[in-house]
Amino acid sequence: MTQLSHLIQKGWAICATLAALAFSAPAVADTLIDNVNGFTLNDKGEVVEFTGLLIDNEGRVKQLLSRKDKRPKKPDYLVDGKGQNLMPGLIDAHGHVMGIGFQQLTLDLSDTNSLSEAQTKIAKYAADNPSLPWIVGRGWNQEKWGLGRFPTAAEIDAVVADRPVWLQRIDGHAGWANSRAMGIAGISAGSKSPAGGRIEMQAGKPSGIFVDAAESLIQKFVPAPRAADRDQALAKAQELLLSQGITAIADMGTTMQDWQSYRRAGDRGWLRIRIMSYAAGVDEMVAIGGTGPTPWLYDDKLRLNGVKLYLDGALGSRGAWLKQPYTDKPGEKGLAFIDDTKLLNQMSRAAMDNYQIAVHAIGDQANTQILGAIEQLSQSFKGDRRWRIEHAQIVDPADIQAFGRNGIIASMQPVHQTSDRLMAEARLGQTRLLGAYAWKSILDAGGKLAFGSDAPVESSNPFPGIAVAMTREDASGEPFGGWQPQERLTRLQALAGFTQKAAYAGFAEKRFGTLMPGMQADFIFVDGDILFASPRDIRKITVLETWVGGQKFYDREN
Repeated sequence: MTQLSHLIQKGWAICATLAALAFSAPAVADTLIDNVNGFTLNDKGEVVEFTGLLIDNEGRVKQLLSRKDKRPKKPDYLVDGKGQNLMPGLIDAHGHVMGIGFQQLTLDLSDTNSLSEAQTKIAKYAADNPSLPWIVGRGWNQEKWGLGRFPTAAEIDAVVADRPVWLQRIDGHAGWANSRAMGIAGISAGSKSPAGGRIEMQAGKPSGIFVDAAESLIQKFVPAPRAADRDQALAKAQELLLSQGITAIADMGTTMQDWQSYRRAGDRGWLRIRIMSYAAGVDEMVAIGGTGPTPWLYDDKLRLNGVKLYLDGALGSRGAWLKQPYTDKPGEKGLAFIDDTKLLNQMSRAAMDNYQIAVHAIGDQANTQILGAIEQLSQSFKGDRRWRIEHAQIVDPADIQAFGRNGIIASMQPVHQTSDRLMAEARLGQTRLLGAYAWKSILDAGGKLAFGSDAPVESSNPFPGIAVAMTREDASGEPFGGWQPQERLTRLQALAGFTQKAAYAGFAEKRFGTLMPGMQADFIFVDGDILFASPRDIRKITVLETWVGGQKFYDREN
């Protein structure tokens, strides 16, 4: 946003430094990473161990070496791994790259534990940034605060009343505005909720909360980010992801402006992570890709795979579309974004040009809708479509078997299960949770799993996600034995979800996701052996180095 300009000046040097490193680094030559405790998964999900990794001059794996194998006599580069643990780079199958970056450049409320903490942080941010025309940010969560209701405009007015304030909920499916922002947007007691959205009311007046499509009523008045702001956000996101061992990410909801930023980074030589892009709607899909998915660009660093569509909102804002009313708000079933006809039309438009289709569905009715649409369209659009359902959080148990048909990928985020557990119980009651976060049931039905974080909704750190997939326990070990423990996965299934299966979900399984010969040499050094560590210890694993395409782009010591 234009008010970020002064922050950009302090951080823009990151992009310049990355570009300089790219152009000054020597051409990649054969490199031997030796003396490591290394492993990868093969295409069958089996563990392959090695002590040496030979990388060719194109940054791909040339050979995996056991301790007994002969080493090249004169590799161009020799790196002593010092016995450290080496594993494949991790892949986030569902994230929001620019959101991750902008979260670090704007007001972040994700660490607040109460309304009063949020108010204090809002006031301090406003005081520290007196020149900003708008105070913008993200991360509030009334459930985490134990508030029992949405916050109100008056509660922002109490700390900042002279400037407009616009703060998105942690999941991005609701926004919180102060009175000044609502005044600028012309919001009044007579304002109507748009289709697919809801203006929350209090005593007959807008309360300051705008759910899903209603967010646009305020958002369109917020100054848009400049190109320089977007590039800085990308640099920040990339820096964070690499430090957490993430070498590739599926970007869910890429706009043309985002795509241009990715292209600028690639053209200037500082795009490090691999981005599998899904356009933010059919119009953006056509604008970016034109006649179909783009080629892989910048040595497999960037590709427009397909399109992201939305069917409903989220549980936290009661926008998830349910078959029966919310237990904690009778009479409300959530928000249906598009009807069956419009959904089929949009999916058909994308499928005609071979774009991959990823559809956001959280509530059980939304999941029923997309499963039915896939069943219908699969009769006309044959071949390897890899239909994706993003989140698939609350599924009617009667629908789970449908995931085993038509090659459907359930793109899920394990940490949502622990973050949302108590809220889901309150929203739905116990009897409707048998199909909630049903990883093993979907897998047993023949569905395919790909795992991610949904960052910045959750932390992008993948290691807690791996632990949760194995245990269904939170960081405190609650509930003991796991919530609905029948849905726990094995260690290797969890690892596959964040590596080869996440690559498969983005049509990248022949390029990266494992360290088998011929694949991109994307790997990380970590301070624990994830094959034997307890789930509690997996959560604590620290990334020491991150390599992408045979080049080191992150070193914790530096």
